[in-house]
Amino acid sequence: MDQDYSIKIDIDEKIGVERALKKFKRFCESYGVIREYRKRQEYKKPSIRNKEKLAAADKRRKKANVKYSRTSKM
Repeated sequence: MDQDYSIKIDIDEKIGVERALKKFKRFCESYGVIREYRKRQEYKKPSIRNKEKLAAADKRRKKANVKYSRTSKM
């Protein structure tokens, strides 16, 4: 699952440094570089990762049910 990230932004007179930096951050976000970095900061055992995944799915399910029950009463 290793991916080679090569993001290149050309800076010229029209774009400017600030806009180029914003563009670079957007590219990093869209390619998932930040998400991958945070994931690799610390090692988690597969069992713990699975428990967290199940807990997040349960939380999403409960949130959707609350949202659905609010709209059905009206």
